[in-house]
Amino acid sequence: MQTRFNQVFQIRSMILGWLRPNFESFIALQKPKLWLLAILAGVAGGIAAIAFRGVISLVQLLWTGGTSELMLDRVATLPPLIVWLAPTLGGLAVGLLLWGFGPQCRAGGVADAIEARTSNVFSLSLRRATVGTLISAITLGSGGSAGREGPIVYFAAAMSKALFRAFDMPPSARRIMLAAGVAAAISASFNSPIAGVLFAHEVILGHFAMTAFVPLVIASVVAAVMSRIWFGAAPAFTLPDFQITSYWEIPAFALLGIVCAAVAILFQAGLIGTDWASRKVSMPIWLRPTLGGAIVGLIALAFPQILGVGYEATNLALTGKLSISLMITLIVVKTIATSITLGSRLGGGVFSPSLYLGAMTGGAFGLIAAAFFPEMASSEGLYAIIGMGAVASAVLGAPVSTAVMIFELTGGFSFSLALLFTTAIATGLSQAAMGRSFFFWQLHSRGVLLEEGPHTQLARQTFVKDLMRGFSGADEKPAFDPVNNPSWLKQTDTLDTALKLFSNTDKTRLMVVAGDTNEPVGWLYHVDALANFNRALIDQSREEHH
Repeated sequence: MQTRFNQVFQIRSMILGWLRPNFESFIALQKPKLWLLAILAGVAGGIAAIAFRGVISLVQLLWTGGTSELMLDRVATLPPLIVWLAPTLGGLAVGLLLWGFGPQCRAGGVADAIEARTSNVFSLSLRRATVGTLISAITLGSGGSAGREGPIVYFAAAMSKALFRAFDMPPSARRIMLAAGVAAAISASFNSPIAGVLFAHEVILGHFAMTAFVPLVIASVVAAVMSRIWFGAAPAFTLPDFQITSYWEIPAFALLGIVCAAVAILFQAGLIGTDWASRKVSMPIWLRPTLGGAIVGLIALAFPQILGVGYEATNLALTGKLSISLMITLIVVKTIATSITLGSRLGGGVFSPSLYLGAMTGGAFGLIAAAFFPEMASSEGLYAIIGMGAVASAVLGAPVSTAVMIFELTGGFSFSLALLFTTAIATGLSQAAMGRSFFFWQLHSRGVLLEEGPHTQLARQTFVKDLMRGFSGADEKPAFDPVNNPSWLKQTDTLDTALKLFSNTDKTRLMVVAGDTNEPVGWLYHVDALANFNRALIDQSREEHH
């Protein structure tokens, strides 16, 4: 009996010895708190998506008399002056908001959420995000040509940031909470919970980790449930069950990938070029969006299909109700209208326009393919769906989450082989030509160079003043002599600057001076700089692999 008792005790001790460190790690990483906060992030993201679409509908009601996104028939009955005035007055309203709250309260998007994730200071302001999201809602509701996903991501990220500020959480948990808000926003906006989780991993966090997976799923599912209760569970695009007619079409899908890459490259070039040109032109802050809205209104007089998010026109392309000439024309016109909208500081995102351009590209390509190979070509609707995924993934730099989102938006999986193949080709060629996704181009224009690797960004987030050692006594304080001793640092220099200077001088320590007076204030030791850099790299590696 005693022997059996000892055996049971040993087994119990072994089990506890195995479970205890895992449970202690679970508690130390604050995972229970993180999971509970993920529920709140999901609720916040769901509310943000519902409220944002509600404001868009209210603004749209003022000039179309309806709140539905299916508004082309209604717009066709309106006087041309109303069609032109709607985006013009919307631009004026945006201009007045920018004038009243300041240009820092601009419309934001996905790039702002990525920048907040990469920055230790988490400079995402809820006040600015609220005004910026209102700017985007007015833009889209009045007919501005842009998407709604970017503003919702921006606002949900700001809400998540405000949420985790109230709790004592490590930086890794804060980044996960930020991504949870984004996952919830994507999930609620597009009724696509799986894509929301993947997008937050792929674009916001930049890596996949089990630590982040559970809270992101919780937030995404909660937001999706709220969205489906409010808007219904039907996918955004209801389509027939398309099938690939023949595997001999694979070369055609490869060619479609090349064409979609060209469209994505031209679209990004238009966005970047318009933004650059806008920065070079000086005008009153209120006038820029007003003028942009007026130009979009003029375009809409001839092509009302470019107004707003554009889901109705996208659906017409998917169901084969547009001619090849009109689809090709709309590719050009939508690119111009969206570039003007975003370049004139109106608000909105690029995902919906990317889907729009992809549907037009794929639909036109499908009609051409059917004309040459009528017996082997699939329907133009199938090509339009594949084009949607290819152009969007090339612009966003998120092929995995975009492909899954297309499945969830359309409710079909039978064309997965063609979609993945075309998406890969389009994304690869776009990256080869542009060097980075559109979001990374936006960050690049702000001096955030993520494509150089995480080590560079980490080194730029730490400043010399945080690592230097003060002088131990008055005897040690040297005189500042920049002529005979040109190797020195300012307190405001980054760790990246310091490491480069250490590498060029082979010194073990460098003098640090005050940024305004050049008064010597301490030393920065090479060993301290390297230790901090290595510790940051280890922390990031641990976060990405847990």
